[in-house]
Amino acid sequence: MTLSVRDRLGRLLGGRVPALQVGALCRDPGTGRVLLITSRGTGRWIIPKGWPMPGRSLAGAALCEAWEEAGVRADTATEVGRYHYGKMQPRGFAIPVEVRVFGITVLDLGDDYPEAAQRTRRWFDPAEAARLVDEPGLSRLILGRASGAPAADTAG
Repeated sequence: MTLSVRDRLGRLLGGRVPALQVGALCRDPGTGRVLLITSRGTGRWIIPKGWPMPGRSLAGAALCEAWEEAGVRADTATEVGRYHYGKMQPRGFAIPVEVRVFGITVLDLGDDYPEAAQRTRRWFDPAEAARLVDEPGLSRLILGRASGAPAADTAG
């Protein structure tokens, strides 16, 4: 595995290499709206996301997270960009995380999915979804996908 210049510089300076998560940017093909869910801990609006899964591609893990956390039924996931954030830990510190985001066209929403009782899900217009999420990099990805912009690496 090759390290990016940023990762190598971070290691040289004593920084921590970001952990990797996968995220699902779920869109309604008819309206272009974005599906957001609430986080379990704070109730913030987020996209479905989680850790890579052994035996699954990153795209496959994103599809799985979309089902488990939001009840999304879909066939394919295509990487559309990435963003970074600090994931708070129980001891009060944050670890750096890079989220590889996959665009998912929602075919159907199930009502009986693993985390249905733990989260709220709701459709938003892209501009409102971008305003509601806390991570600036995710906000830019949502707006970029709404405008048809190409995939991007976002800094925040």
